[in-house]
Amino acid sequence: MTRAVLAAILTACATMASAGLAAAAEPIEPIRPPQSINLGMVELGKKLYFDPRLSKSGFISCNSCHNLSRGGSDNIPTSIGDKWQQGPINAPTVLNSSLNVAQFWDGRAADLQAQAGGPIANPGEMAFSHTLAIGVLESIPAYMREFKQVFGTDKIEIAQVTAAIAEFEKTLVTPNSRFDQWLLGKKDALSADELAGYALFKESGCVACHNGPAVGGASFQKMGIVEPYKAQSPAEGRSAVTGKDADRFNFKVPTLRNVEMTYPYFHDGAANTLTEAVDIMGRLQLGKTFSADENAKIVAFLKTLTGDQPSFMLPILPPSSDKTPRPNPFGK
Repeated sequence: MTRAVLAAILTACATMASAGLAAAAEPIEPIRPPQSINLGMVELGKKLYFDPRLSKSGFISCNSCHNLSRGGSDNIPTSIGDKWQQGPINAPTVLNSSLNVAQFWDGRAADLQAQAGGPIANPGEMAFSHTLAIGVLESIPAYMREFKQVFGTDKIEIAQVTAAIAEFEKTLVTPNSRFDQWLLGKKDALSADELAGYALFKESGCVACHNGPAVGGASFQKMGIVEPYKAQSPAEGRSAVTGKDADRFNFKVPTLRNVEMTYPYFHDGAANTLTEAVDIMGRLQLGKTFSADENAKIVAFLKTLTGDQPSFMLPILPPSSDKTPRPNPFGK
């Protein structure tokens, strides 16, 4: 990410605030700019994020499941892993993920750096090992030079790889949604139906879990409070991390930022549309059946949460050397 692009992000986040407009006193807060960004790490992390050579097949990258041209997700119920394995859970968006209390649906990674190393070594995802991934990077002279420039060492370590990816992901915020504009004082940013949808969103209790700048991501909640949820996924939720049966089917509340782009919904990707998701969440979590008109207004409000998408030139990945393994997506 160039300084010019980062400056554009900061400008988009701060324009209205600098004009002297204060955010409205609401349970949802505007997206703020990333803090303390290391531009060298960001540029390296961007390359690593898009580099499929970190996978066993040489074909799967971070962007495969968290596609930055598609809201930071892959728009399928569960992601595709090594050798076309079907993943057990829906890929959450990477956009605004720095605002999450923890990473993954079950919160097993404390932060973005801890998350970044998981898929590389997961046999159902990128199916590599950290040792082999480091070996690939060390076989590429341009990576060796860039790692030395950024970290000041001649040896590449997995902690450097994950730190660089995490630093890049910190920049993937989506400010300046129409709802943020409204929060910051632009009262004509929302239509009457969108405002009515937000009022319903608050009055119905949705904001108990979907609040803050990410409109979610800050807590773990049981899926199916009023009525049980019949999941199409074997994922157990938070109990897989804590070992406590009380945490069974507790999942991290997803962010609703850019939610119109991140279909299908829920941890199993079972809801294909926002209309369906609103209906299910109303009944199962709140014990409320929304009318078609109420549902449509809530959906209209949710679509105002789409912000400015990350925009940058795609990285040119450094060429492989003769020692670098060639892609082998079919495992032969």
